[in-house]
Amino acid sequence: MRIIVYVEGPSDKAAMEALLLPLLEKKRTEGVAVVFFEAPPGDKKESVLTKVPRKAANILLNDPHAVVVAMPDLYPKNRAFPHETVEELERGIFNNFHAALLGKEAPDDFHAKNRFKVFCFKHDMEVLILASHEALRSRLGAKHLTPTWRNPVEDQDHNHPPKRIVEELFNKFGQHYRDTVDAPMILSVVNYQEVADRCPQCFKPFIEFLSTLKGTVP
Repeated sequence: MRIIVYVEGPSDKAAMEALLLPLLEKKRTEGVAVVFFEAPPGDKKESVLTKVPRKAANILLNDPHAVVVAMPDLYPKNRAFPHETVEELERGIFNNFHAALLGKEAPDDFHAKNRFKVFCFKHDMEVLILASHEALRSRLGAKHLTPTWRNPVEDQDHNHPPKRIVEELFNKFGQHYRDTVDAPMILSVVNYQEVADRCPQCFKPFIEFLSTLKGTVP
């Protein structure tokens, strides 16, 4: 079984591969290959919302052993179609997927529909870093780091998403946040289940989805 996960960009891909390495290796021994891909060219969020559903339709109608996951950021809101909430984001992506199946003259293909999944980062991938407080403190070289952000960490908002908070913290300690370097470095030393428990709204359902997969197509 192949699980093809589309995220927005290289930092998301690197972060997920670093954080989930033990789980990905475990799944591999169980006959489940989980692979992360960056979004197709263009605006990265819009690409996941509009191009990935079309790619998913092509993949799923031609490969009965594949599952495709779209996993964009919730931030920024209203990109590609109106949405502010997780539910609105998911509904819009599924609508695009159903339209793609209709274009393939397969609108009622239940087997394909059952193998397209949507999750998201709330509000962006850096929520995982805020959930990794001690690893973040260590990366910053700080003796103490008092959280000033909302808890639970997924309760940030569109006006001040997690990435902005992380950037501000790095600046405060005289550093520049490099998402493709710092995110995987921080997340490689934390337990993915603990991060999931601190992100119960959106990230934990994704971990539960991966954890329950076996080497058979749903």
